[in-house]
Amino acid sequence: MININGNIVASDKAVLAIDNRGYAYGDALFETIRINSGVLLFWEDHYFRLMASMRLLRMQIPMKFTPEFLEKEIIDIITANGNMNSSVRVKLMIHRVSGGLYTPISNEVEYSITVANLQSNFYTIEDQEYEVTLYKDHYVSTDLLSTLKSNNKLVNILGGIFAKDNNFDNCLLVNSNKMIVEALNGNLFIVKGNTIKTPPLADGCLKGVLRTQLLRILEKFPDYQIEEASISPFELQKADELFITNVIIGILPITKFRKKNYDSKVSRRLLGVLNTRIRLGN
Repeated sequence: MININGNIVASDKAVLAIDNRGYAYGDALFETIRINSGVLLFWEDHYFRLMASMRLLRMQIPMKFTPEFLEKEIIDIITANGNMNSSVRVKLMIHRVSGGLYTPISNEVEYSITVANLQSNFYTIEDQEYEVTLYKDHYVSTDLLSTLKSNNKLVNILGGIFAKDNNFDNCLLVNSNKMIVEALNGNLFIVKGNTIKTPPLADGCLKGVLRTQLLRILEKFPDYQIEEASISPFELQKADELFITNVIIGILPITKFRKKNYDSKVSRRLLGVLNTRIRLGN
């Protein structure tokens, strides 16, 4: 079942117009949200990021788009799919209404909500090898638009194909200044001693919801020094740990980059803190 503009329809009956602007021009935004037994994790951060993104793209925000309205729309589709007692991944898509070429004829929006099952109610770290490489065929722009979860993800798509063709688990993306920005599917953190570093939004990285959560958590850990600063490829091989974050997987340790192998002690500690916050109601 899928929610399209408030109408819950069977997946095989769901229809979008061929001139849908999200399809035709990538004129769309999305939020990927983790829900555990009907509880939307980090919902406030998701909601305010979505509203800020819609304003930046000059989309007209409907008066009914309150946090309560969108939460109910999400819960309704989860209920319709029989997933209220399990963990799911929800994708909330907002696109501008059809019409126009590059220039839209209206800034009004429509939306759709889809649901997919997840394995566990809490974040876990598997004991597995996870090797990454740099993707340098195309660069991420150091621009505010790069920080949005928009439908314009060609660099990520091509990076994913590159990783698959070359037997890597993931790629790290580089911006036009040759600085590391993020992984294909999440933000990047590096650990060196007691310093934990992540690229700043000014470098073009996604304004990730879990990135925001970890920065808040780390502020309360006096034994760690947190930095939002540019990361050069050279720094990766000097780091003790590398890990990727997003709201679906939580924290994913990188075990190998080129000839360097990494630990996961800090990753596992932070994951424990994150799961505790979820149990207490984030």
